[in-house]
Amino acid sequence: MKSFTFQTTRAVLCEVGATARIGEIMAGLGCRKVAFVTDATILELGLAEAALDGLRKAGVDVWVFSDVVADPPEAMILGAVAAARAEEIDGVVSVGGGSSLDTAKLIAVLARSDQPLAAMYGVGLVEGDRLPLVLAPTTAGTGSEVTPISIVTTGASEKKGVVSPQLLPDWAILDAELTIGLPAAITAATGIDAMVHAIEAYTSKSKKNVVSDCLARQALELLGGAIRTACHQPKDRDARSAMLLGSMLAGMAFANAPVAAVHALAYPLGGHFHVPHGLSNALVLPHVLAFNMPEAEALYAELAPIAFPELAGRPAPARASGFVDAFKALGPALGMQTRLSEVGVSHNNLPLLAEDAMKQTRLLVNNPREMTYDAALEIYEAAL
Repeated sequence: MKSFTFQTTRAVLCEVGATARIGEIMAGLGCRKVAFVTDATILELGLAEAALDGLRKAGVDVWVFSDVVADPPEAMILGAVAAARAEEIDGVVSVGGGSSLDTAKLIAVLARSDQPLAAMYGVGLVEGDRLPLVLAPTTAGTGSEVTPISIVTTGASEKKGVVSPQLLPDWAILDAELTIGLPAAITAATGIDAMVHAIEAYTSKSKKNVVSDCLARQALELLGGAIRTACHQPKDRDARSAMLLGSMLAGMAFANAPVAAVHALAYPLGGHFHVPHGLSNALVLPHVLAFNMPEAEALYAELAPIAFPELAGRPAPARASGFVDAFKALGPALGMQTRLSEVGVSHNNLPLLAEDAMKQTRLLVNNPREMTYDAALEIYEAAL
């Protein structure tokens, strides 16, 4: 058997209403004052109240940082770290989307470290330990609660990743109640993002292993079976729970068998056009799948009936091609935008996007088929 390493979050609590228990968890970790990292919308919607009440009841003081924005910029993170140090926090909690969770991870590391953030970009470069950390996602997509990854926007548009085991939290809290009523557009985009995580982990050229494969398959079964219901019946708790669990399993998978070209081509769309990450992935996904077909056909054939049971029973090549076609059809069925032109991209922008995509070497080395500038350009043209 091929040797491999597998790492994940230390503990997972999957329970409706589980955010109310965050206070007792943080107290059990010895925390007296925590940074509570979220965004203004989460506070306005009241999604943080159960966690905040639980912390106060457990005797844990709270400093709230609610200035998180999408695609977290480096300056925002550094400002939050400086403020957290001044507050003398001894733990970090986040209830929010992927941007909040990514920000919380870096606060937990940087608040007790003299290492500059700029020195952490890359794989395995974080030095030292971090503060106690508990993460509760409010969307079923990023899987950030179980990944050792934080994505930061540096400069005007470029994204860089900090990838290190110190970023794995002590607890991941899966509370489907936080996702009830999430708008269909966000549900669809984040759900496709999670499906991409599972697909790219399963086809990753780097570190693909038997554990990540099992997680990716189970994630796709849950996500594929629930995403339409979650979008069209937003208060269906069973569908919401399946999406949240599927997202976490996909996160565990790609944290150990890294993602590839879909993400590499999606990041420039977020950086230059502020397209939400899940939608960015969805826009390029079918075209990257088609590009990878010569190297990944057998793996796509294995995944096809898991995500789309109607493809079962077909010959392997037909299952693989049906897998690509099914994702082409899924976006419109969920009411998503499907063309780059719909999010403000013009033909003149494509060379810049392709150039930036090729800078994502951390991701491109994992792709089952070698990606070139010309290939990236063709994919963007097909998606336009």
